[in-house]
Amino acid sequence: MTVEFVKVANAADIPLGAARVFTAFDTELAICNVEGEYYAIADLCTHDGGPLGEGELVDNQIECPRHGARFDVITGKALCLPAILPVPTYKVELRGDEIWVAAQATASGAR
Repeated sequence: MTVEFVKVANAADIPLGAARVFTAFDTELAICNVEGEYYAIADLCTHDGGPLGEGELVDNQIECPRHGARFDVITGKALCLPAILPVPTYKVELRGDEIWVAAQATASGAR
């Protein structure tokens, strides 16, 4: 089965240690730059639907600005309450200086 990808951004659009929100396949995604590696997660806190892309990214953890739930942007795993469910993650490919994201979420955040 071939995985479909779509270009969402250029690497220069997302500074080191930052997250930016883009739309791909009618889904809002937070693209996170962790030490020069790019990760994509759904821009939707599993606790109450908060905008994760507006949260603070520290190392590989992003914090929801509403209630402080934190998620691992690599695995999608919820790291603290009030969230208990993982956030969907998406495969990212860097093609030159372009960031491409897979159309379907990967299995993420398994406990």
